[in-house]
Amino acid sequence: MVMTIIALLIALFFAMNIGASGTAAAMGAAYGGGAVKNKLFAVTLVAFAALAGAVLGGGEVVKTIGKGLIDNAVTVELSIIILASACLTLFYANLVGIPLSTSEVTVGSVVGVGVAYQSLVITKILFILAVWITLPFIAFVVAFLLAKITPHLERGLQKTGKPVLVRRILVVFLIVAGCYEAFSAGMNNVANAVGPLVAANILSTTAGIWLGGAFVGLGAILLGGKVLETNGKKITKLSLLNGSFVSLTSGTLVIIASLFGIPVPLTQATTMAIFGVGIADHGKKLWDNNIVKRIVKVWIISPLSSLVVSYSMVQLFILNNYYALVVVVAVFIITISFFGFKRLRHHQSMGEGI
Repeated sequence: MVMTIIALLIALFFAMNIGASGTAAAMGAAYGGGAVKNKLFAVTLVAFAALAGAVLGGGEVVKTIGKGLIDNAVTVELSIIILASACLTLFYANLVGIPLSTSEVTVGSVVGVGVAYQSLVITKILFILAVWITLPFIAFVVAFLLAKITPHLERGLQKTGKPVLVRRILVVFLIVAGCYEAFSAGMNNVANAVGPLVAANILSTTAGIWLGGAFVGLGAILLGGKVLETNGKKITKLSLLNGSFVSLTSGTLVIIASLFGIPVPLTQATTMAIFGVGIADHGKKLWDNNIVKRIVKVWIISPLSSLVVSYSMVQLFILNNYYALVVVVAVFIITISFFGFKRLRHHQSMGEGI
């Protein structure tokens, strides 16, 4: 009973962090484009839209996260390990204000458990990885092309002679597009928090979706402001029409994936769509933005980090295999030392040049 309560608490805390990272970023385009100027109002809209998406279409992804990636039966203890590993990684990203894919950290945690028990469904995982790689770039290309035609559309709208009316229409359009994207986030991301609970028979699918959706919404309201600021204003400036295209592009791709039960990186799709708009407007110099470089690095590290954490926790707490844990820690220390040494060499060479 105690372990079940712990699993529930971790899952609900994780759901709140999902609300902060994924669904709050869904309104980033509307906030950055100026359609919604009040941050609290923006994340409140996200909360209700995400809950609706979870309830109406979140069931297929719950099945995939819960039972589609590993053959090993998920116990209450394993569900705690999966959730705790993913939650720790995501919580750190929220603290530093980086929009992180909740699907990546969750699948990474599940894969870590599967590696420990040698029970991975390899074909399913490879298919998901292929979707992860292609989906953000599809979002990038689509948003880039749409941004190229945006100036022509905006000039056409200005010729109507009713600028105030046109702006109001575009504002409403962008807000609706942001809610649409948040709806897609609810369909896909709520499963990351409740899938392990459903797999361990702690909750039914219906109860898990309602409970997870409610706490995702709560997290968007309480914790989503910093990530909203990052996606909306620190990557590139968005016009009202470009912001709508960003949300519609990423939201549509995620809804399609959700219908097939594929957990996908919504935040990556959204951010890459914003990159597409930024490069269409400002050229390649956008890649020189430090926040862009930080986001790309965290994207690469996050699934690997949650995989290593969950694998280590299984070895330590379930299998009592301390030898494997020693190897993991040793590799981690060597990796950190290597990058530290590389950075030191770089500073030394800079000093020699001076």
